[in-house]
Amino acid sequence: MPVVIRHAEPVDIEAIKAIYDQPTIFANTLQLPYQPVASWQKLYNAGAGFYNLVAEVEDQVVGQLGLQVCQNPRRRHVAELGMGVMEEYQGQGIGSALLRAALEMADNWLNIRRMELTVYSSNEVAIALYERFGFEVEAELADFAFQYGKYVSALVMARINTAIA
Repeated sequence: MPVVIRHAEPVDIEAIKAIYDQPTIFANTLQLPYQPVASWQKLYNAGAGFYNLVAEVEDQVVGQLGLQVCQNPRRRHVAELGMGVMEEYQGQGIGSALLRAALEMADNWLNIRRMELTVYSSNEVAIALYERFGFEVEAELADFAFQYGKYVSALVMARINTAIA
């Protein structure tokens, strides 16, 4: 099952929406269920420093990763990321392929020293993925978000590229 990583195009909006419409996906992000297609068009108008990658398997978009380079001049060495993978494709290397591509771009082309993300404390699979790629927990945020009728905590994780001085 070869995975193709590429920059998302406007034609991918419906497929990206389908990823984040899945219960386990929107539950582990800050997305709400029942979002209209129009809300996803912001991905194509996100402004400077936003990179929107998708993962394809057999010409079907099965994963998405957004990487936002901070625009504050004092934090241009920092980027934040968020991602989602279709439920039936989880555990098959799609998330790893997306994350590997994003980090390769950040390290080798964007001069990003610090990559940041926020992940729910209960999302053990995602935490393990991020740790495999060198992310470390820096803080826990109590009552970070509301999920399934209760408040949940999140972890702030970061990866420092020490090869960039």
